[in-house]
Amino acid sequence: MMIDVLCVGQASHDLIFAVEHQPGADEKIAATAFTECGGGPAANAAVTVARLGGRAGFAGYLDRGLYGESHFRELRREGVIDDYIVRGDRPSPLSAILVKPDGARTVVNHRGKAVPLRPDELHLDTLACKVMLFDGHEPLLGAHLVEKARAKNIPTMLDAGSLHDGTEILAPLVDYLVCSEIFAREYTGFPDLSAGLAALAALAPCVVITCGERGLLWKSPAAQGSMAPFAVTVVDTTGAGDVFHGALALALARRTEWLRALRFANAAAALCCTKLGARPGIPTATAVQAFLTGAA
Repeated sequence: MMIDVLCVGQASHDLIFAVEHQPGADEKIAATAFTECGGGPAANAAVTVARLGGRAGFAGYLDRGLYGESHFRELRREGVIDDYIVRGDRPSPLSAILVKPDGARTVVNHRGKAVPLRPDELHLDTLACKVMLFDGHEPLLGAHLVEKARAKNIPTMLDAGSLHDGTEILAPLVDYLVCSEIFAREYTGFPDLSAGLAALAALAPCVVITCGERGLLWKSPAAQGSMAPFAVTVVDTTGAGDVFHGALALALARRTEWLRALRFANAAAALCCTKLGARPGIPTATAVQAFLTGAA
């Protein structure tokens, strides 16, 4: 079974509260809306690939408790291939997310005593995919699979949302380094993103730095440039980066031309921001195409 994109990393459960403002010390406030769903960068990317019509697989950990079981069923409903999910009694990560009216959010994540998965815990002998996407939260598994991908000429991508052990290990090993501006500044030490882009391009053939409402910068072996974001009414920015990575990875699996791939991912991420919660906001291929047609 050929998978378009194997997404490797974290699956969590998100509890999302819409609030009028971030609470201060000793302040109690009432949420104006609430939703809950599966989350985590790699898991969100896998659902994105599936909703956009691709064949997605998720490799990571989910517990057998209430939240883990709910998330496992959710991934199955979305059509994500679950052959590479390890189940156990150790709690999966849990996130509480407070979202303000302008879409800005605060995230509190609890990972507990996270134990990195070992490659021998997964049945990888039958694995066949066109692109591998990593979020760095499974460093041992990621390091093993990126080498496996290199030996088979499978393109690899890193979602480097923040600087931690996993993203630091994988950044110099992948073909596509797609990172946040926070990661770019912390990893390179350059406050200026243009200088950071040049430094990161010495590590990976293709680099993208996402800058939220200011769009993105990119550099490939042949050229470099920038891309403005699409204008949408922002409800919640949670998961927009995950959606961008998933959509871009799928576009690469389909051998889409680079600028068209970036525009496709940019549109999918913008649409994600129009609903409360990452999973409810992940668009379908039809929605993205209609949005791009209207924006043309």
